[in-house]
Amino acid sequence: MDIRQVLDNVADRFGDKPAVIFKGNEISFRQLRDNTLRLASALKARGVNKSDKVAIYLPNCPEYIYSYLACFCIGAVGVPLDYMLKADELISCISHSQARLLIARPKTGVEFKDISVAAVGLEYMVLVGNSADTGQVVSLLYDNLMEEDCPCLDKIDISDHAPALIMYTSGTTGRPKGVLLNYRHLDGSPAAMEYFVDLSDKDVKLCALPLSHIGGFIYIQNCIKFGITLVLMERFHPFEFLEKVQQYKVTCFHIVPPMYNAILTLKQIDRFDLSSLRWVVVFGAPSSPVIMKRFNRYCPNAKLLNGWGMTETCPPNTVTPFDSDNIASVGKPAPHCQIKIVDDEDNELSVGEIGEVIIGGWVVMDAYYKDPEATAAVLRDGWLHTGDLGRFDKDGFLYIVGRKKEMIKVGGQIVYAPEVEDALYKHEAVKEAAVIGIPDKMKGEAVKAFVVLKEWAVLEGDELRYFVRQHLANFKVPQSIEIVDMLPKNRTGKIDKAILKEREETKGIGVG
Repeated sequence: MDIRQVLDNVADRFGDKPAVIFKGNEISFRQLRDNTLRLASALKARGVNKSDKVAIYLPNCPEYIYSYLACFCIGAVGVPLDYMLKADELISCISHSQARLLIARPKTGVEFKDISVAAVGLEYMVLVGNSADTGQVVSLLYDNLMEEDCPCLDKIDISDHAPALIMYTSGTTGRPKGVLLNYRHLDGSPAAMEYFVDLSDKDVKLCALPLSHIGGFIYIQNCIKFGITLVLMERFHPFEFLEKVQQYKVTCFHIVPPMYNAILTLKQIDRFDLSSLRWVVVFGAPSSPVIMKRFNRYCPNAKLLNGWGMTETCPPNTVTPFDSDNIASVGKPAPHCQIKIVDDEDNELSVGEIGEVIIGGWVVMDAYYKDPEATAAVLRDGWLHTGDLGRFDKDGFLYIVGRKKEMIKVGGQIVYAPEVEDALYKHEAVKEAAVIGIPDKMKGEAVKAFVVLKEWAVLEGDELRYFVRQHLANFKVPQSIEIVDMLPKNRTGKIDKAILKEREETKGIGVG
């Protein structure tokens, strides 16, 4: 994708129309283009050239959008980093990506002078907002940089195969895994949105996902590709989210299942006018149709859509067709990617059989950056092995039943965690649920559930076990259900089952 050309086109078409609304401030499409080019010119004047890596460490804000797009205008590589990362994680990702420059906002607990010493190859920091001690790295203030008298930016010829993004799927001090996407990959998500939904310049989308995440990045792509107005939230808050839907007459959004759960727990949900919503999407994890139907009561005009995809494959890769109400499925594939279900020997399975979901086509990532071993483990013969388990029905709908690592083997029989979670969500008192497998001396593994109840609910685990027996075969019923105050979440709002497993392992207690 030629981002410079896209920006010029959208600025010429929509000029003074709001492109981004952030904390009540409107930024027009012309301002979006001009501010992006001003930053791009300043970065180029500082020596940032094609294929140089620029790390971005900001909360959701307009500067995040400018930073992304400025990188693309000069052929640089954007390295978006989640603002929740700690100093050690930042150092790990910056060093691994070989970023020369870091655009960041000072944050309590993050000492930039320490990062300047430990991050290999880092030469500059551009600080948004207040200044900070950056040690031996050259420090520039973002506002000052934007005021510099730089030459106009000439158009730069950028190959479709040149690197554009390194997106870290998790911040880790051990072995960062960065998804390497090229400039053609920037066309992937817009192509999918164009195929699946009817976005137009009349739409207003609300983004509460981190812009460092592929789901947040898609909002930026939608904005500049389709001329929509993007209402941007610094962070997700359910009450404020509904306020903004009502205030700006938002027409569509995509969020993850825990966000829907949080919205549905609001006592004031009835007071909001959500009639402007045309369609809403749930994505990012197997989701319960029960949750979506509950949400639909408050916006009956909105079409419910389920979607699926990965950072590695320029999502969305499947979405519910507009003429279908089958939200138990994640929909049908986009025409620019191929999806198959295979067994452990990569043999394609028949309709209805459960196996690993694999994806082929130009939307598949180039590699995990500087990690040939991890790349070889998932990229084989042109197909990306997703680690997700799924099946196709006779009508071509794809169903995700869980992750391979979430498959629980109970006495030789297979239990898929999302199926058990879906049964738990059928109980009106359940706010959130997570299911894992734990060691069992007799059966190998046993099913354990963790449940957060709604504020008004008083319920015992055994009562829930009795309830789910009405919806599940006996071997799928959790052997134990632990009622907890909250569930651990990762940075995109998904329940972090790895932490639950670690806690169980720490206890050192096996069922049976």
